[in-house]
Amino acid sequence: MVEQLTIDTQGQGLHNITDKVASLIRNAGYQQGLCTVFVTHTSASLTIQENADPSARRDLENWLNQLVPENDTLYTHTTEGADDMPAHIKAILTSTSLSIPIINGRLGLGTWQGLYLWEHRRAAHRRRLLVHVSK
Repeated sequence: MVEQLTIDTQGQGLHNITDKVASLIRNAGYQQGLCTVFVTHTSASLTIQENADPSARRDLENWLNQLVPENDTLYTHTTEGADDMPAHIKAILTSTSLSIPIINGRLGLGTWQGLYLWEHRRAAHRRRLLVHVSK
């Protein structure tokens, strides 16, 4: 099964997609298998991260923004704005796809784990995710 999810972001940051992906798995009726989530963009990424304390996500966002600053003099790809080239770099430093086991009809995540779309651009975007579930 392959389904498409559309996520409207409100700009830069980690956007929790766990419930949306889990709902697809429940609706498909899979008890065991593998779920792969893939983001079809080059300026956003995916991650499995802390889902209890929002300060962990804020710290990650702040750290990555410091690691990959805007307006670096090395960038030549600047026509789409100061945040575009850093967004591409952030996407290669993180992940464009994730694989999560399905166990007893549920995502096999740990207690404090959630699935996140990581928007690297400052403006709101509509992001497309492909979710592939196999037995």
